[in-house]
Amino acid sequence: MSISIRLEPEIEAAFRQRLALEGISLSAFVRDAIREKLARSAEYTTPYVLGETLFGRYASGETDRSQCRKEGVRERIHAKHRRR
Repeated sequence: MSISIRLEPEIEAAFRQRLALEGISLSAFVRDAIREKLARSAEYTTPYVLGETLFGRYASGETDRSQCRKEGVRERIHAKHRRR
């Protein structure tokens, strides 16, 4: 397979210098980068799976909190104004 990539001259120069320092070819670098990306993609998990351990961890103990949220906000506002 043949790949063509357009890079700005500054980036290309820095990239080629890095390859020379590491002593690897451009093709070897690209192959390694593609393998690494494919390995990371295979490990992809959904946002739900990533946060699953956090869900419910800091529970308030109020089972109807989402249903009574407006009531709670109203109470806090009234309490704030009573303190003044």
